Amino acid sequence: MKKTLKYAFFSIFLVFLILFFLFNQIDETLYFPQITPEEWLEIQPWVEVEFFSQKIILMQPSSTFFVYLLGSIAILIGVYLFKISKNQRFIRWWGLALILWGAGAIFAGTSYQVFSYEIKCRGRSFCLWTSWWEIIYLILSVGSVNAMLMAQAHLDENGKWSRRMKIYAPVSFLLYVIIVVIGSIISVQFLISFELMLLFLGFPILFLLILNVRRFFEQKKRIHLTLVIIWISLILIMGIYFLYLMLDITNLLWEQKIWFSENDILHIGLILWMIYIGLVMRKFERF
Repeated sequence: MKKTLKYAFFSIFLVFLILFFLFNQIDETLYFPQITPEEWLEIQPWVEVEFFSQKIILMQPSSTFFVYLLGSIAILIGVYLFKISKNQRFIRWWGLALILWGAGAIFAGTSYQVFSYEIKCRGRSFCLWTSWWEIIYLILSVGSVNAMLMAQAHLDENGKWSRRMKIYAPVSFLLYVIIVVIGSIISVQFLISFELMLLFLGFPILFLLILNVRRFFEQKKRIHLTLVIIWISLILIMGIYFLYLMLDITNLLWEQKIWFSENDILHIGLILWMIYIGLVMRKFERF
């Protein structure tokens, strides 16, 4: 992408972020049906700690451990990939993707889990539906997968899809940022929802899977088989997460005081996924 376009994209991105922080209606977007702070504490595990004479309620302690571990591992592996990339843009983009994913996981764990009461419920009659922490998580997650698209584009430099991916990735990311900011300003929950994020993530993930299957049968290169394994394993992890969620296993376990949720399944799976990516990407020159 030419420098002029890069500056234009960055400027639009910055403008919409400023609009978000100035005009968002997140502090007025409540759960429906409404949930009181007391009800929030009744439906989740929590502990109260004292920090400098200030009492703080920490939610889902064990789940917080897994999501923060995921974020830390992803960032460390991303930095490691930058270090070993030797100017290989394919590896560098994967490094950036994992750093964004890891940062997003930490933002998500902060608001969805450990400090959810403090951020959404403390001092309120009814708890908020979301927070700016979660909005940034959504943006970082979509940015991460689009960085993976850019990595693929630099793997197949001469392919016809390479140019298209280099255009699609930044345009898709910027479009998502615009949609999320508009949704937060006019308070439309679907526009700032996990479900819409999945729609933006689903297409590129399926595209990358199909493209690498095709590339492997055409070129018989190990890198394409490795990428097929990466995408199939991610889809399987997400499938196990949704199966666990639909079977309502979390509530069954929580009733027995076993604090293990569908999010823990997802985060443990993603930790293993990140480790696998780090192990195979360091052998890139052998593919």
